[in-house]
Amino acid sequence: MEVYRLQNKKYPIELSGKGASITGARWNSKGTEVIYTAQNRALAMAEVAVHLTIATLPSGFCMVTVFIPDDVLILNLDTNTLPLDWNFFPENSATQKCGDELIKQNNYAVIKVPSAVVKGEFNYLLNPYHSDFGRVKIIHQEDFPFDKRIFK
Repeated sequence: MEVYRLQNKKYPIELSGKGASITGARWNSKGTEVIYTAQNRALAMAEVAVHLTIATLPSGFCMVTVFIPDDVLILNLDTNTLPLDWNFFPENSATQKCGDELIKQNNYAVIKVPSAVVKGEFNYLLNPYHSDFGRVKIIHQEDFPFDKRIFK
C-alpha cells in the first residue's frame, strides 16, 4: 500500500516522528513520536492546508510517497469507540491519549484513523517503535507547490 505525506523541505525528508512529538497533534501528545500519513495526495494536502493561510504559506513543500508492505498489520481504529467530539478543533485530549496508548502498546506498525478534515477519508499513523517499521520506506518525493487559489 502507498500512503502520502506533505512535508516542508526545510526539515529532513525522513520518517522519524520527531516533529509530531514536539507539538503534539490530534492522535498524539507532546513527547509521543508518530508519523502522520494520508490515504491519498489530496487528503495529505488538505490536512496541511487547514493550518495555513496565504500569508503563512511557505514555499518548499514536497509530497512524499511511503510504501507499506502488504503483510504489515494495520489496526483499523473503530470510530464507534471515539468520543463524539473526537474531530473538534483544537484536538481532544481523549484522542491524544488513545493514540499515545496505541503507540505505547506497540502492537501495530500502522494505525488507520479517520480524518477530521475530510469526512470519510483516513489517515495512517506510522509507529516508529514497532519492529515492522523498518520495512516502511519512502519510495518517492516530488516538489509540491500549493495552488494559491485554495487560500482566497
